[in-house]
Amino acid sequence: MLRGPVSRRYFVSLLASGAVAWPLAARAQQPTLPVIGLLVPGSPQSDAFRVAAFRRGLAGTGYLEGQNVAIENRWAENQYQRLPALAADLVSRRVAVIAAFGNAPTIAAKAATSSIPIVFEIGDDPVRLGLAASLARPGGNATGVTFLGGELVAKQFEVLHEAVPKAAVVGMLENPTNPNTPAVRKDMQRAADALGQKLIIATATVESDLPTAFDELVRQRTEALVVRSDALFNARPQQLVALAARHSLPAIYPLRDFVAAGGLMSYGASLVDALRQVGDYTGRILKGEKPAELPVMQSTKVMLVINLKTAKTLGLTFPITLLGRADEVIE
Repeated sequence: MLRGPVSRRYFVSLLASGAVAWPLAARAQQPTLPVIGLLVPGSPQSDAFRVAAFRRGLAGTGYLEGQNVAIENRWAENQYQRLPALAADLVSRRVAVIAAFGNAPTIAAKAATSSIPIVFEIGDDPVRLGLAASLARPGGNATGVTFLGGELVAKQFEVLHEAVPKAAVVGMLENPTNPNTPAVRKDMQRAADALGQKLIIATATVESDLPTAFDELVRQRTEALVVRSDALFNARPQQLVALAARHSLPAIYPLRDFVAAGGLMSYGASLVDALRQVGDYTGRILKGEKPAELPVMQSTKVMLVINLKTAKTLGLTFPITLLGRADEVIE
């Protein structure tokens, strides 16, 4: 039994120490949020739509940033050579999952870790790139969504031929530092050969290369153009559309953004849909599913968008069959 002034002071001191210790203990028991590392090829401005789509998919699994998950963003600012260091930084921070947007980020992430789960969005065959043993059972630490970009490029070529059937010389604008450039170039050459057309390759690795690339296309008497899907190009729809307009060059682009900016037409996979699926897979992995057992999904949502005003400016008339297949016609 506690008696006397000293005992009472001792009892009060115990209460005081308990009053301090209990909140500290409670704080110490709060769970640490799992951290997702995002490896993004572009900038916060150009790739905001990618991150937004990813977060929507993630939210569908019950994960909200700041509430029950944290997100670390790493932006390459369209400089692919930065990706290995950015991927290594995420690995050093021991993130729970890496979500990689695009071929180059995915390859960098895979080279940086064989243990941290990776969820990717790529435009090529993940088996050919060494990311998965098979689409049905990836078998390693990576899975995600592919829209098989080589097949899309061949289809873009065909659609452009429908719109500009008299074009005998067709150009392709590509970034040679993109990892799947050699494979896509072969697909494009096969498509050109099948239609008896000459293929002209123009390259750009930085923004300042773009005007020179278009000058080369004009010098080679290019009559129509396919613009590859690449972080460098996708971040600059207005600039590329303006260059094509300056040279009166009919072009097909990978994203609707180009057509909204005044481009002639676009044909490509829905990146928004693919990245929503990446967010969904990321949430499922955080809940305990294994990337080795999650099949690589093939994105099947492809959009054809046509700009009739630009066609009129170029003196083109789209065939009814092509207009009928369009998902959207901008007038």
